[in-house]
Amino acid sequence: MFYVLRGIFVVISGIIGWQIGQSYLWLGLGLLLGFLFILIEFVFTKRYIGTISVVMFGLIFGFIISSLFIRALFYIPGMGRLVETAKDLKEWLEFSVTFLFSFIAIIAILRTKDDFKFVIPFIELSREAKGVKPIIVDTSVIIDGRLASLTDINIFNAPLIVPRFVLQELQGLADSSDRQKRIRGRHGLDILNRIQKTTTLDVQIQEVELPHIQGADNKLVELAKHLNGRIMTNDFNLNKVAQLQGIDVVNINDLANALKQVFLPGEEVEIRIIRPGEEPYQGIGYLNDGTMVVVENASNRIGQKVMVTVTSVLQTSAGKMVFASTEKERDKDYSARDSVPQRDSVKGIRDSPRR
Repeated sequence: MFYVLRGIFVVISGIIGWQIGQSYLWLGLGLLLGFLFILIEFVFTKRYIGTISVVMFGLIFGFIISSLFIRALFYIPGMGRLVETAKDLKEWLEFSVTFLFSFIAIIAILRTKDDFKFVIPFIELSREAKGVKPIIVDTSVIIDGRLASLTDINIFNAPLIVPRFVLQELQGLADSSDRQKRIRGRHGLDILNRIQKTTTLDVQIQEVELPHIQGADNKLVELAKHLNGRIMTNDFNLNKVAQLQGIDVVNINDLANALKQVFLPGEEVEIRIIRPGEEPYQGIGYLNDGTMVVVENASNRIGQKVMVTVTSVLQTSAGKMVFASTEKERDKDYSARDSVPQRDSVKGIRDSPRR
């Protein structure tokens, strides 16, 4: 659609050039100017769309206010007659007032652009989304890395918004003198670069800074309010603050726990015993998704794969824990322990001195 409109604009520019000069030179000049304007639009609107929209809004607002001001000025007794007698004065007065109010409107909006940017750039976003709330990501969930895996499987059906202050925080971490922070920051930038290359996902870097709000978490909450969006994070504090203010939160840790395999008591599963447990005769193993499995009577099977039966499942804030047992090992261990004192007692009777 955009290319059709651009083509129509170039054709109209050529027609205007032909109408002005009635020659092929003016026709070529009109087409050239049309291509030049298309090139300017193609280059500058992608990088400075926020500033351009603010300037256009300021010009429109300035023209409206100046027109109303000039009409009100003519109602002053004697002013209308004075202006009518001096035609040049009227033209200069209209030009000066229009220029003054347009300049003041543009400057005022540019200085408070973070408040107006919610009105201008996101009108198209809310209309195209058709009820789907955009997802605003924070720094922690980008550094986490699991977001890139989610984008690879096309699970998102809404725009993914990365605010400018989140990107600046990642850049600050990447340039930090602390080695661990530097590694985390560079990893986050690599993940963000990978996400931007996803062709099926609409990733937007929004030029929103909100300098009047302190703290990245507060800025995310304020941005989510204005956009009617959701926040994706794995930060526990941000999760609670956002929920208290009525903002939907997608916690990637809760999402990972919800996707873990569900086991019912009595179900059998094969597990490799990794290490002994805290209690006697317990063995510890892990499922493919990282879920810990505590197996009774498996301390002597470390390094082996055993078939166990699930006895119970415990859901904690740290994750899910599965308790299981193996019937064969339990019977074997019990019979072994029961047979030991019998042999000792027989040996004791045989070795006891005769009276």
